[in-house]
Amino acid sequence: MLELDKILEKCGDRHRLQAIMLLLFCVINLLSAVHYYSQTIISFVPKYWCANDLAALDVSATSTPLSMESSCLANRSDPTSTCNKFHYDLYMGYKSFTSELNWICNDGWKLSLGQSMFFVGSVVGSLVFGVLADMVGRLPILIAANMVAMLGNILTIFGTDLISFSIFRFISGLATDSNFVMMYILVMEYLRPSLRTIGLSICIGFFYCIGSMAAPWIAVWMQSWRGFLIATSIPFIMVPLFYFIVPESVQWLISKQKYEHAVDCLKRVAKINGKVVDENIYHEFIEECKRSHSQQQQEANTKVEPNLLGLFATPRLRRNTLILFFKSMVITLCYDAVSRNVQGLGISPFVMFSLSATTILPACLLLIALQDRIGRKAMASMSLLLSGIFISTTGALLFCKAEGSIGQSVTLVVTLSVIGRFGVTVAYNSGAQYATELIPTCVRGQGVAAVHVMGYAFTFFSSYILHTRQLFPPLPEIILGLISLLGAGLCLLLPETLNRTLPTSLNDGENFGRHERWYTFSFLEKRTTSTDTLSKSVSSMGTNNIQVTNCYF
Repeated sequence: MLELDKILEKCGDRHRLQAIMLLLFCVINLLSAVHYYSQTIISFVPKYWCANDLAALDVSATSTPLSMESSCLANRSDPTSTCNKFHYDLYMGYKSFTSELNWICNDGWKLSLGQSMFFVGSVVGSLVFGVLADMVGRLPILIAANMVAMLGNILTIFGTDLISFSIFRFISGLATDSNFVMMYILVMEYLRPSLRTIGLSICIGFFYCIGSMAAPWIAVWMQSWRGFLIATSIPFIMVPLFYFIVPESVQWLISKQKYEHAVDCLKRVAKINGKVVDENIYHEFIEECKRSHSQQQQEANTKVEPNLLGLFATPRLRRNTLILFFKSMVITLCYDAVSRNVQGLGISPFVMFSLSATTILPACLLLIALQDRIGRKAMASMSLLLSGIFISTTGALLFCKAEGSIGQSVTLVVTLSVIGRFGVTVAYNSGAQYATELIPTCVRGQGVAAVHVMGYAFTFFSSYILHTRQLFPPLPEIILGLISLLGAGLCLLLPETLNRTLPTSLNDGENFGRHERWYTFSFLEKRTTSTDTLSKSVSSMGTNNIQVTNCYF
């Protein structure tokens, strides 16, 4: 049997084409970062006060900042008064969507609703583009998703009422995930297996980090939310040019029995890499693909394929699946909310955003260094525990500061918040691999997709959690901290997957880790030569299956 990796090695799997594709993947990371965080950048809320309250016009005259409640009143001595005109102390001269439309105070819910529609779009887009990618190919969907991202952001410029803003943010959200994942899949397939983890993770770690750190300063440079959306949307024009460079997925072409097209792609790879491959090898490859497809069809006719509902048919597998769902919801919600929680911490949100984004690269590097050493359960539970402790402590400090029981502690608050972001980033990046290895092979594709979509669906609430700061300043940190701690505790109930033979059937999934206890961790076990060998096999299997979302965001 002539495997795809073998023929790709003959065409070149670590040469000129792979370098070009990795470079283009770096570009996709930059675009994906500024697109995802456009939600945060356009909605910064600067300090504000009612223009009707003459006593508050000179905010520089007092060292005590006005509370949100008093800033929303026409007369601070009259709690029932309502303000209809505001003054803003713009951060570095940047005019946000929020300050332009006065979506604050009683209208603050409009911003939360509009932002939530972005994540509704993310769920719908992940499902729709995922189905379309299996129908028409990875490359067309890569281009389509990025064009949708550009369209949604450009349209948002004209969305100055609640309905249009919500619709345009929904359109923009449709692209989230697919605008990144399709390129990830293509690069992974054409890259030598031994180079996939390090090559892709380094690209993501560096360039997603750079894009995230640069996003707020693009806004400062453009001085307005419209300018920011224009500046970050124009670069998407280059993505359709990928069509002339990036080959279509050979694995997808084979699954659709488009063997001649698959060979054309392989010949193109060989040509760019300066390799000469005998025509007989291509013919042998086509014949082997046809035989394999015929055998798969015969097997499919003689057995009934299990489906997603099988994950809920038995007690232990059902419990593990529900914990994975909840863990995905916790991690995705906390990641998004903590990433956007850059205001009210006593420091410029632009500076805080960049400081927070610096955690992306070290989180990826830590994951590469420790994931296969201490195990999936330890990595997931410890990172969530770290995040929960530091986020909760940040909330406690903000409460003490609001009550006046401590003095200026901006540096400490910022440090704790950044560490909390680091912890939840590690948890987010490690979560996908854990789910992929724990869900039985027979329903792995459906199961991982369901876990992923459940996580995105839960981010709908992140805007509302951040909005609770108007009710009680430390409340977002308290909520996020408690949710993280709960997630860390539930992760302890999951079985370890490192150094284990992964479940293939639903019955395997039900019995997997049956005799393990909540305190069973891989790094505490005695290793032998056989388990070390098995570890490499299992880790390779897990990496190849889940790198679509590893070290992401």
